[in-house]
Amino acid sequence: MQDGLLERYEKKIAGVLGCFDRVVVTGTLTEIAFPDAMAARLYQEGIRCFDIGKFAEPIRRRIRENALKVAAEEGVEIQYLSKSKGVRKEDLVEEVLARRGTHPGLVHVLSVMEGCTTFKPWYDKKTKKIGFRMVAGKCATYYFYLIDPELGLMYVRVPTWLPCRLQIYFNAHNWLARELDKKGISFQMQDNAFVRVGDWQRAQEIAHGFAVKKWEKKFHRLARRFCPAQDTFTRGYHWTVMQVEYALDIVFKDRDLLGPLYEQISRQAILAVKVPDMARFWGKRFSAQAEAQSDFKTLVEGTRIKHVLGNQSIKMYDKGYRILRIEATSNDITFFRHYRKVVGRDGRQQYKMASLKKSIYSLSDVSQILSAACWRYLDFVGKLEDTTPARHDLNKISRTVRDENDRTWRGFNLFLAEDQRIVLAILQGEFTINGFSNRRLRSLLPDKSTGQISRVLKRLRNHGLIKKVGNTYRYYLTNLGKRLLIAGQKLIENLLLPKLMPKEV
Repeated sequence: MQDGLLERYEKKIAGVLGCFDRVVVTGTLTEIAFPDAMAARLYQEGIRCFDIGKFAEPIRRRIRENALKVAAEEGVEIQYLSKSKGVRKEDLVEEVLARRGTHPGLVHVLSVMEGCTTFKPWYDKKTKKIGFRMVAGKCATYYFYLIDPELGLMYVRVPTWLPCRLQIYFNAHNWLARELDKKGISFQMQDNAFVRVGDWQRAQEIAHGFAVKKWEKKFHRLARRFCPAQDTFTRGYHWTVMQVEYALDIVFKDRDLLGPLYEQISRQAILAVKVPDMARFWGKRFSAQAEAQSDFKTLVEGTRIKHVLGNQSIKMYDKGYRILRIEATSNDITFFRHYRKVVGRDGRQQYKMASLKKSIYSLSDVSQILSAACWRYLDFVGKLEDTTPARHDLNKISRTVRDENDRTWRGFNLFLAEDQRIVLAILQGEFTINGFSNRRLRSLLPDKSTGQISRVLKRLRNHGLIKKVGNTYRYYLTNLGKRLLIAGQKLIENLLLPKLMPKEV
């Protein structure tokens, strides 16, 4: 039996490639990273907090003069936008690229009044102290679009008011294209996706080799060039991840092959994917308080289905009618945890599970996490499309089986509330990576004793839904177990519930 979508359509797929897509990093001036630091700096300068404008205005003026200077040196005219809402900056840049070509260098500079987070002085009547707090404001902001020899088209966003937090955007597919070109591997791109690659496996190996250290040096160079605020704050910028996307592309040989397949799995996914499923894609524990949503949209270039869980999302769409793209996006990488060294407030160091740091050096771990989420989602939607295994699985698990001692164990009926509770309990998101134990399962089924949980586990094992890790007390789902919930959801939500709904008169 063909277990996954890639296996079933192997002869129709040209290649598979996973790579970072959109990456946005934020640069923060370490000397004024928080309000108390800004107040301390003004105190050193002999300036009152309520007179921050005297300190910030010369910096704003230098940033503006530097923008004019850089644009003049590159022969680029600064385009001033009266408003940014409703204006797609990428379209303006595309018009310039159509005229100038795609050779390296500064492409365009945009100036617009945009929102920013800034310092606001305040007076505490209780403590009689004056300080700062962070508030939302507006300031003139420059967008420097350039084509980098390594990263391709990117931009540096420079606010003109303190704390002058920079944003740098690039697309790693452009970087990969340049790496393939260096190594003599032929390829063809459509927008930000590869539709043909001479060696897909080698391209994937190169994508995995995305190095962070060299990019930090590049970010520092770009900051020095476009933001002279570093002349005042000599310790420079610290770089963190603001947003990161990872795209898994399944490229079909013929554009007519993907359409019917995508139509089927996208329509079913919008009904089948629930909050516990989203937690499982991310390898996280399911929380009853978690906020999640799914939506389906029809766009000019195709249709898109999107599942959102907090600051994380997974999208699936048919890109160019040839590529099935699954895209995992994180707007806060501290959502994820890994095993790392943690330094306590008392200075003691220990290795334990902790949230990812926002540093750009976490990108290597983020790559593995987002890639795994994409593959789990692909595994999920692939089984939505395959109806034969669903019938086979439901038939298999519903039958009574005998163990090695000739004892009988009744099957599972997904329409019985008790069996549904057991199945949903073992399909918690956290169990995808870490597995589960008798104790953990008992916490999810508190009305059952230890002995009853042991019999539940034995029943699950005899039906091939879980397997035990040798010399441990932990259990993991088998491939059959993973398919079980999908089959049950399709049967209950797409077949049974519509039949039970009262007909409109």
